[in-house]
Amino acid sequence: MDEVAESLPPPPDQNLAGRELVVAVCGGIAAYKSADLVSRLVQRGAGVTVVMTASAQRFVTPLTFQSLSGRPVRADTFDLRDSSDPQHIGLTEKADLMIVAPATADILAKAAHGICDDLVSLMINAAACPVVFCPAMNHRMWENPVTAQNIDRLADLGYQFIGPEAGWLACRNVGMGRMSEPQEILARVIELMAKGKAKRRPAAHGSPPDQNQTRPRM
Repeated sequence: MDEVAESLPPPPDQNLAGRELVVAVCGGIAAYKSADLVSRLVQRGAGVTVVMTASAQRFVTPLTFQSLSGRPVRADTFDLRDSSDPQHIGLTEKADLMIVAPATADILAKAAHGICDDLVSLMINAAACPVVFCPAMNHRMWENPVTAQNIDRLADLGYQFIGPEAGWLACRNVGMGRMSEPQEILARVIELMAKGKAKRRPAAHGSPPDQNQTRPRM
């Protein structure tokens, strides 16, 4: 038994212990990476609550994320779990950070224009914590001028971005639009927490944007 114990890798550092995170999963094939991300965040000591769009549930089931996070998954705006928080907005009041991964072109457009037609877009719009987007999409969608305008608008408002990367895409093409790997996202989240950058919230109405805000294409 001692030999077996010695051969096991050491447990991950608990450098996210006490942190509360919301991971919002949108409808893209990269949703499978989000399952790995949630597992890594939990292993680092974070409390993770997963919210999903309807499209995301066609790629990965809520049960997968419930098993990995140890918490119920929120997927419906009208699924009443707390009478004092009927739209689950309170989840972001308790969170240190909201991570949208994968962040599709659709959710970026909704966030940029204040559209709230599902649980994830509603929570982004009403978030009381900082929001980080991890984009994932076809390379032509990423290069579309409309998408670029939406990203610039969100960055100017104070939202932060991790990725995307160039590489092999699900559409059988090679280009920019691949979601960053879970270990890279984890490293950036830990960095944001350690440096206190995650304390910054999107600019309020009438407030000037932070000119030092991290730009999206890192």
